[in-house]
Amino acid sequence: MKKFALSLTVLLTAFAFGVKAQHQEHADKEVTVYPPKVLFTKQLPASLKKDEAQVVLVRFAPGEVSNAHRHPMATVGYVLEGEIESTFEGVKHVYKQGEVFWEEPGGLHNQTRNLSKTKEAKLVVFFVGSTGSPVLIPEKAKK
Repeated sequence: MKKFALSLTVLLTAFAFGVKAQHQEHADKEVTVYPPKVLFTKQLPASLKKDEAQVVLVRFAPGEVSNAHRHPMATVGYVLEGEIESTFEGVKHVYKQGEVFWEEPGGLHNQTRNLSKTKEAKLVVFFVGSTGSPVLIPEKAKK
């Protein structure tokens, strides 16, 4: 009888741990195996109408330097590949793969440069602003 009771106790204990382990395996899983990771949060200006969002893939050829321009919409960029140097409102910033950056609407993008002479740089850029606004306005050359 003692052997039966001991065997039953061991069996029930093993079963209880197995059920608990299965439950815990799914309890930590919210929606996917890897929970979403917030990469960037920015309180948007109160004046921003937020009528439209656009997501744009921007590619820079090796060594390419952009011309001066402005974005009339709030801008959040994510570097997919490569490394860029962005001069925004006269201040230089270097962004590498996996980094996120914010730009205020209407600010002057003096230039953006792909720092690699051999590889393309790619960005995913999220624009939020008034419906129908262009995402890019070239800066007129000073005469």
